[in-house]
Amino acid sequence: MNAPTTWNGPEHRRSVLWIVTLAAIAIVFDGYDLVVYGTVLPTLLDDPSQLGELSPGTAGALGSYALIGMMVGAFIAGTFGDRVGRRRMMLMNIVWFSIGMGATALAPNVATFGILRCLTGIGIGGLVATVGALIAEFAPTSKRNLFNAIVYSGVPAGGVLAAVLALLLADHIGWRGLFWIGALPLVTLLPLAWLKMPESPQWLVTRGRLDEAAAIGRRTGIPVDLAPQPSADARPDEVAKVGFAALASRRFLVPTLLLGMMSFAGLLLTYGLNTWLPQIMESAGFNAKGSLSFLLVLNGGAIVGGLIAARLADRRGPQRIVATSFCLATFALICLTLGFPLPVLLAAVAVAGTGTIGTQVLIYGYVSNFYPTSARAAGVAWCAGFGRLGGIVGPVIGGLLIGAGISSSAAFYIFAGIALAGAAATMLVPRDRGDVVATAGRRPASETAGLDTSLA
Repeated sequence: MNAPTTWNGPEHRRSVLWIVTLAAIAIVFDGYDLVVYGTVLPTLLDDPSQLGELSPGTAGALGSYALIGMMVGAFIAGTFGDRVGRRRMMLMNIVWFSIGMGATALAPNVATFGILRCLTGIGIGGLVATVGALIAEFAPTSKRNLFNAIVYSGVPAGGVLAAVLALLLADHIGWRGLFWIGALPLVTLLPLAWLKMPESPQWLVTRGRLDEAAAIGRRTGIPVDLAPQPSADARPDEVAKVGFAALASRRFLVPTLLLGMMSFAGLLLTYGLNTWLPQIMESAGFNAKGSLSFLLVLNGGAIVGGLIAARLADRRGPQRIVATSFCLATFALICLTLGFPLPVLLAAVAVAGTGTIGTQVLIYGYVSNFYPTSARAAGVAWCAGFGRLGGIVGPVIGGLLIGAGISSSAAFYIFAGIALAGAAATMLVPRDRGDVVATAGRRPASETAGLDTSLA
């Protein structure tokens, strides 16, 4: 039985809404962790009594340490997520990153701060690599891009939360208090996820646990095919491949590399701008609170624009929409160099948010629907993990540019060129895989024959 194109009943709707809500709240803290460092960075740079003397280059490196951990966490989730299950990986990662955020709030010096940022990133990276697989295996095919966008919009929503809380509370609780807020999921989200987050029945089927899959299918309302057949166009040696081994197969190798390059560009832009936009705008003459407002607009634009783009992706396929979004980022970032009045600059920053952070949201949805169940967690993990290399490079590039005294215009031109390269990589992804799988529920059976749509 193919995945349903729409709701299979009230139980299905209720289950998916719970999963989407829990996953989105969890991802909010990915975005919070990403942006909270950018909000406290001016304080850490200006006040050596906080952690010690900090140069722009060292600050950029510190911003990258969390991303190194996220890359490691994503690959761990990809290695084990298709073997131990979505639910278990999700719960473990919530615990991990919550404890890490609390420990970071206690860091006494730069070295300890960097180590704890890296360790915290392991849990966040594993979470990002897991939730996409969950959504793809529960949501109706006609709403997968939308629900993925809602969940991964938790990243910019967390950025908005971090910017707002920094504006309101930084003077009262300091940077350590802002990091303590990031530990709250341990006592708020974890109990709810333990009670309400089911295991994916499609994953259980791939592991031969048919009775458990059937029971969860009855409880959640999702149709479960208890005797899935391998894809007709897969070679015999590909049928049994699970996780990263499937990604390296002839069928998926080239698109996997291109999807990784897309994520590299998207996360480089996301982390580079979120880390350095306040400092760049402060250098351009805006005061501290004004520069934080740009960060708020960047992430707010990503939420609104990303959700609109996701609706278009469900209707027209994700590839063109992702490429168009990258091009919007190129245009908006160039506009930021032209000296427009403040309202126009704010509008350009909002569009840049859609084309950078919002584009990365769409990429996660694109990737999670591209692969079959046996390789889905690995596919999202590859996207998140390899993309984190771009996330590591982004803050470092910003730090080097600021430290070298490069103008804000030059920084924006460099980021615009990266966005254009992301659009080019997107258009090179073979269209006979991602677009067909993502929209298989709405096409005639004759068009989707040979694809593993019973599990995709």
